[in-house]
Amino acid sequence: MNQEVTLYIEKLQPWQVTVASELRKTILKTIPDAEERLQYGKPHYLKNGKYAAVIHAAKDKMSFMIFNATELAEIKGFFQPTTAADRKTATIKDGQAVDYKQLGDLLKKASKSL
Repeated sequence: MNQEVTLYIEKLQPWQVTVASELRKTILKTIPDAEERLQYGKPHYLKNGKYAAVIHAAKDKMSFMIFNATELAEIKGFFQPTTAADRKTATIKDGQAVDYKQLGDLLKKASKSL
């Protein structure tokens, strides 16, 4: 695990630490050989040198972006397209129940061809 990413997570609000840690575990379980690095101030995960996912903390939410997600179905109000056509983002707020298995399954499907 990348120490810079660990420090990024440790500085978050307590609820965000929990969410970011679970997302990190999900990513590393789904893509065991993922390259983990802090880039543009956020944890990025690459598979075979290509972007697979990003974790981002904002004041009142966490975002989990998946790349290569064109074929993934949108989940209204939770997992939606971004301005970039090949990406979709899950938005997580404090107290929200999160199905990390579902996010892992989405990541697995999107990163399969990377």
